[in-house]
Amino acid sequence: MDVITIESQAFKDLQSKINTIAKFVAAIQSKAEEQPEDSWVDSYEVCTFLKISSKTLQRLRAANTITFSRIRGKNFYRISEIQRLLNENIIRRSDEHLQDLIKNHQLNVEQRRAVRTNK
Repeated sequence: MDVITIESQAFKDLQSKINTIAKFVAAIQSKAEEQPEDSWVDSYEVCTFLKISSKTLQRLRAANTITFSRIRGKNFYRISEIQRLLNENIIRRSDEHLQDLIKNHQLNVEQRRAVRTNK
């Protein structure tokens, strides 16, 4: 094990910068929780809560009707994009389905955070 020594003032400056970064990250997270339409959901959540098949979602992607991002082979969609499809009647579901999607997505995020903090 290596021991690194620094001056106390340099340590306090470093600690102050770390606290500033932590506050910034916390502010961004709370802002994301206030604006659920900026959140990203995966294909499984979209299909489950909007009650559409994965093939329907695939057709929407192939026709460039829905924008998405692919990360490590998994597709993600903005909630605002799902809302746009509902407003344009491309997907015919009620707003209740969208609210279920948002609510359950937020619950899943909270559960994942709780699991991470318990480790």
